[in-house]
Amino acid sequence: MGVSGSGKTTIARALAARLGWRFAEGDAFHSAANVSKMRGGIALTDEDRWPWLDAIAAWIRETTAHGERCVVACSALKRAYRERIAAGRGDVRFVYLAGDYATIAARLGHRTGHYMPLSLLESQFEALEEPFDEGAIVVDVDDPPERIVDAIVDALARSAQA
Repeated sequence: MGVSGSGKTTIARALAARLGWRFAEGDAFHSAANVSKMRGGIALTDEDRWPWLDAIAAWIRETTAHGERCVVACSALKRAYRERIAAGRGDVRFVYLAGDYATIAARLGHRTGHYMPLSLLESQFEALEEPFDEGAIVVDVDDPPERIVDAIVDALARSAQA
């Protein structure tokens, strides 16, 4: 989880590949209307996000019901969003890709082919409720992707032993 440009897709894909788990890109669960709004530089409201979050939660339920484990790249900026995704499941873990505005803005400035414009980054930081008291795994976006994935795998292994 994290703001746009924090590396969610890169890290989630690499983590899923390392663990042999299924991967889903959270953006794929957005409605066409949501994508159109974001492409137009309009920030989504909570009402826009509820069906999207419910679709992600449903995919997690369906995947795990078939005995598979999964990783989803998703912003999940607010506690209420994370609660909606987890839907009371104790086996859902969040990884927060933490970075400052300047670092993320620089990344977005170089990114091509994505509908999320740099102009919406400020609204994402304003909406962000950092999950420091929620048991999330917190990693720094300044580390190389391999090191970030190593840290996540180590944290998951430690929590499985607890």
